[in-house]
Parts: sequence; C-alpha cells; structure tokens
Amino acid sequence: MNICVFLSAADLDERYTAPARDFATRLGKGGHTLVWGGSDTGLMKVVADGVEEAGGRLVGVSVDFLAAKARPVADEMVFAKDLAERKALLLARSDAVVIMVGGTGTLDEATEILELKKHGKHTKPVVLLNAAGFYDGLKTQFRRMEEEGFLPVPLTDLVFFAEDAAEALAYLESWVRS
Repeated sequence: MNICVFLSAADLDERYTAPARDFATRLGKGGHTLVWGGSDTGLMKVVADGVEEAGGRLVGVSVDFLAAKARPVADEMVFAKDLAERKALLLARSDAVVIMVGGTGTLDEATEILELKKHGKHTKPVVLLNAAGFYDGLKTQFRRMEEEGFLPVPLTDLVFFAEDAAEALAYLESWVRS
C-alpha cells in the first residue's frame, strides 16, 4: 500500500518522534511505501529514515522552493511547482493518508484532504494519528461540527482517530482487505 503521511518538518521531542518512528517501522516492515513531502529534516526525516531502515520504499513529493531540503536519496523524488500541485500529487500517488503532528502546513493538507473526501473526490481512508494527545482539540472541534450539522457525512466516514501507530496501521490494512 502507498501511504501518504502529512507531518511536520520541524525537529520535535520524543513525545512526537517516538510514535512517528514506531509508525515508520511498522510501515516499512509491512512492505508498504511512504509517500511524503520529501523533506530530509525534522519529523519528516525521522519517518523516512524509519521506513527505509525497515525495508520500505520512499516516494517523495517536494516543491521547487524547498528543493534544498529534499532528501538526497529516495526510491523516487518528484518536484511540484507549488504547494497546491504538491498536495494533488501526494493524494494521487497514495492509497491512504495518515496525518501526524504538524503545524499550519499539515493542518492545511489535512483539511483539504478531508474536504475532498467529503465531496466524494476520493474515497481513500484517512487516519489522524493523535500522538501524545496532540489533536485532542481538533477531535473535539470535528465532533462539534458533526453534532451541530456542519458535516453532511458522518465524521467516521471522513477520518479515523488512532491513538497509536499499531491502531493506525491496523485500520489501514483492514480497510484494504475489506
């Protein structure tokens, strides 16, 4: 399975790197391919290193203005002209999406992927990996959106909230089998 991971390129502490490393190892050992933003910094590097060390493939989709931060060696590296094209390529190259901890870029990617799914533009499973409770507030907000009628489809049809790497990958693998 080609699994797109949206996540931070920042250097983060062990609360976030440990769950990311765990997911990366499981992804690689499972024979899956990481499709990610192509950066060789921060949490993006942690995940790419983990997948590679565990025997998985790496498909990076960077953007021209971040080319200097791109991983120098990957199974495949593509450069988009801008962030919009990058998001489209990441989605097109993947069978599933996992959203890990991140800042405004990750939040932008997450909301666009969910909006596209809400409108039926893709049916890929989306998992929000809630490492160290990072997305507790967002989870509460999504539930409020659903309860107050802002979502035309059930929240469970849009996103699966996983509390750890094992739960995230198990959900994706069961989705593929069904």
